[in-house]
Amino acid sequence: MAGLIATVTLNLALDVTYGVDELVVGGSHRVTDIRQRAGGKGVNVARVATTLGHQVLALGFVGGVTGEIVAEELFDAGLTALLTPIAAETRRTVAIVSGADGDATIFNELGPVVSADEWRAFHDRMPWARLGVLACSGSLPPGLPADAYAELAVRARHHDVLSVIDAGGDALAAAAKAGAVVRSNAAELRDALGDVDVEEGARQLVELGAAAAVITNGARGMVAASKHGAWCALPVEQVAGNPTGAGDACTAVVAAAVAESPEPDWAVVLKSAVAASAAAVLTPVAGDIDLAAYRRWQPQVEVQSL
Repeated sequence: MAGLIATVTLNLALDVTYGVDELVVGGSHRVTDIRQRAGGKGVNVARVATTLGHQVLALGFVGGVTGEIVAEELFDAGLTALLTPIAAETRRTVAIVSGADGDATIFNELGPVVSADEWRAFHDRMPWARLGVLACSGSLPPGLPADAYAELAVRARHHDVLSVIDAGGDALAAAAKAGAVVRSNAAELRDALGDVDVEEGARQLVELGAAAAVITNGARGMVAASKHGAWCALPVEQVAGNPTGAGDACTAVVAAAVAESPEPDWAVVLKSAVAASAAAVLTPVAGDIDLAAYRRWQPQVEVQSL
């Protein structure tokens, strides 16, 4: 029986989307439609994992009126959440979608300042005994240490809980050294390790101490490495659409696999991860997944040992 998947979004947001007939810089616009829902990479992971039938607990910080809206939307979406209150206001992201060409212009607020006391309160509220895996992803709000994800990975290991960390740059290397299963895309990998190919980079992360590394590489597919070897998989077919949530869908599959077994069969995991990532591209909003496409593609994905 798989344990509970806890998804950590330390910089939760209220994602607001405005539709306009045509975006003109410097112009005045009539908004034709408005959508808003809780956002952040960890929330996207939680949504996909829930869609795939797993038990999920969403963790993060919320503050102010915007935080109340985020908490309400998570509840309305059927996501169980344990949110730590903070004094500052939860951030918003605003996307302006032009009806003329479908392009989106996005404004991302930096996020609220989280105090040291609020960071300690987040740790104190962690229900370690209930967790099967801790999945962390997304940006860090001001006030948190740069190695916040690595700190969570170390604490998780102390409670015999494995962690999956989706990060880039120094945070990716730190998470690997902390023994987490690490996730990134090719660009984030090179930010951490320099100019390396995906296979070599994945192996280097394992050498640094990562339990495993799963790296997405766009249309070129995905690579996984552990102490037992390395594997690669290509999509069944090339798909067009919104790639924003593809990496989060991969993280959801990886987290679910780790919740079921501390040492999953990474060749099998890649089949599901590649199919889920491609199925996420077919949906207009990050955090959603075309379940029928996922089920159709998953058995067709071919995995090769490297």
